[in-house]
Formats: sequence, structure tokens, C-alpha cells
Amino acid sequence: MNIPANLKYTKDHEWVAIDGDVATVGITDFAQKELGDIVYVEVETLDQTMDKDEVFGTVEAVKTVSDLFLPLSGEIIEFNDSLERKPETVNTDPYGDGWMIKVKFSNPEEVADLLSSDDYKNLIGA
Repeated sequence: MNIPANLKYTKDHEWVAIDGDVATVGITDFAQKELGDIVYVEVETLDQTMDKDEVFGTVEAVKTVSDLFLPLSGEIIEFNDSLERKPETVNTDPYGDGWMIKVKFSNPEEVADLLSSDDYKNLIGA
């Protein structure tokens, strides 16, 4: 199970990379394995300002559709539109080219609520 130590995590199985006041967000290796083959990623919230834990999109796999929850309040400033053509990238490279959105977050205090890699490992029993 790949759980990079340099990232933060959510209980909803998303990873967060912080760079200044911008967070890059995707789903974890654990999540993509649980979902199976991902066939579609939908994010219709580009340029919207949203609150933490609001649904910002969905990921559709052969087995199911799952909501994606915003890990930090802020404005969604970028969507990885290559996922429209190649959603399977989330399966093959969840922490790299499979990223989903970038958020200019508005409340830096919320970063403290995110999980460390060790906390996430405990959550999933890894």
C-alpha cells in the first residue's frame, strides 16, 4: 500500500499536497483499489468557493459511484482535465498524474485537521 509520508490525508480517503495556499487533491491508493477500475471523474465545481467537507465531484468505477469531499474550504482553481480522456490514470498514478483538483484554501487552520500518513495507515489498518 502506497501512503506517501509527505502528504496529508482525510477520513474520506483523499490525499492533500500543500504548496503555499494551494492544495492539490486526489484519492488515495487505498481508495482507488477499493473502487476498482475508474471509468469517469466528474468535477463541475471549478471556480466555485466551497466549504470543507462539501461534495466537489464524483468518481465512477465499474462497481460504484463515490462522492468526492473537499478537504479544505476554498476556491477550486483547477481541474485535471486529462482525467476526462484518461480516468484510469487515477488507478495507475493516484499521487501523480491522477490528481483531481487544486484548491486555493481560505482557512489555513483546517490543515491541522488533516491526517498524517501514520494516522491514515491506522485508519485503514495498513
